[in-house]
Amino acid sequence: MVEGGEDPKFIARRLVISAAEDVGLANPNALLLANACFDTINKIGWPEGRIVLSETTIYLATSPKSNSAYQAINDAQRVVQRTGNLAVPLHLRNAPTKMMKEMDYGKDYKYAHAYEGNFVKQDFRPEEVQKTKLYTPQENPSEKVIKERMDKLWT
Repeated sequence: MVEGGEDPKFIARRLVISAAEDVGLANPNALLLANACFDTINKIGWPEGRIVLSETTIYLATSPKSNSAYQAINDAQRVVQRTGNLAVPLHLRNAPTKMMKEMDYGKDYKYAHAYEGNFVKQDFRPEEVQKTKLYTPQENPSEKVIKERMDKLWT
């Protein structure tokens, strides 16, 4: 791409997108490296930036891949398009006035940090979408850890 005349900043931008969209949660460090690459290209320019582009490209190409975050945001957007602007559950609403407290704003809210492991089994989504699953971990070591943790917490 460089030899074809492409702007190194454009290439670095595409690497950031690839790190998020293609590598994703299979290797969360990929996004950090791609962002560092983008920053470095903007700081040092060419020709030294070619080394950083090469390193980042190799790292992303050889990383495990997952598009689970990409799929999750697409699914979440489809849910919102289908359901519209749903009301925030009462237990999540702030109750700064007496009237709001009487309307049960904030009632039964459970503060996660007051519970063991800083986790509480409480759904924070509107009732209409509480059964909707938006994130499905894929088969890779990083997301296996996420899946095991979520299974342990929610069972």
